Amino acid sequence: MINRVLIRLKIVQVVYAYYQNAGRSIDAAEKELFFSLSKAYELYHYMLLLMVALTDYAERRVEAARQKLAPTAEELRPNTRFVENKFVAQLRENKALRAYAEANKLSWDGEDIFLRSLYDRVAAGDDYKQYMSLQGEMTYDDDRELWRRIYKNIICNNDDVEAFLEEQCLYWNDDKAIVDTFVLKTIRRFDATAGADQALMPEYKAEEDREFARRLFRRAITHGDHYRRLIADNARNWDSERVAMMDMVIMQCALAEIFSFPEIPMNVTFNEYVEIAKAYSTNKSGAFVNGTLDGIVKLLKSEGKLLR
Repeated sequence: MINRVLIRLKIVQVVYAYYQNAGRSIDAAEKELFFSLSKAYELYHYMLLLMVALTDYAERRVEAARQKLAPTAEELRPNTRFVENKFVAQLRENKALRAYAEANKLSWDGEDIFLRSLYDRVAAGDDYKQYMSLQGEMTYDDDRELWRRIYKNIICNNDDVEAFLEEQCLYWNDDKAIVDTFVLKTIRRFDATAGADQALMPEYKAEEDREFARRLFRRAITHGDHYRRLIADNARNWDSERVAMMDMVIMQCALAEIFSFPEIPMNVTFNEYVEIAKAYSTNKSGAFVNGTLDGIVKLLKSEGKLLR
């Protein structure tokens, strides 16, 4: 699940923190990097559990309404289609999710205030209303599609969800957008025939990605002085002391990747770090980072110091 887009972002953040905390060892910083990446994987499981928690909350509401002193006819015979959703039933029993949640003490227990607010928003949505009003029995595919749409249209890009998650864990602050893409991919991959053995995303797609993270982080730090000199010498019309610290770190990490991973196309590296600059630095950082890196690469190629 942890891909190179997330790895690059986490490395930029940890390298930046490394320079902000003078005296910190590179080993301690590397440990922080991998811990931060593991928290993104934790968030992936937490968001899968959210779908189960919302369904369980809805069921508690149905039962509470039935137990009222004077329930209405609708409350006595409620539409239970949502709480009996086949996809969520399978997700609830998923062995990998249950094992991870138990091992990491991950649960939505005690969060009924938040769950109520989110459920009310789900129940007010068109996807929910249409699903509940359809005639006939729903298929597994219908049930899974409902949750794909709810997740995409309500849980993704939801400021209230993001604020709640930030309160739970500071490491999740920048992870949700990337994690959401993997939750949606997981929903689409679920197959009724797999039952409780349905596979979830592995923490790393390949062992090479873990090594990519370790090597890129180490190179960004250990060759940092060299990369910073290159940046200072090629920052057009800029005093190096006036370059934003985040821009310097982003370019430092980009150069570490360019020098250390020649198999990665140059345009991929440029694009990835320019996007990080646009999202996490100043308004002009994307163009500045792109122009400066382009100048450094052209110079190094002309001097025969970069052979690709």
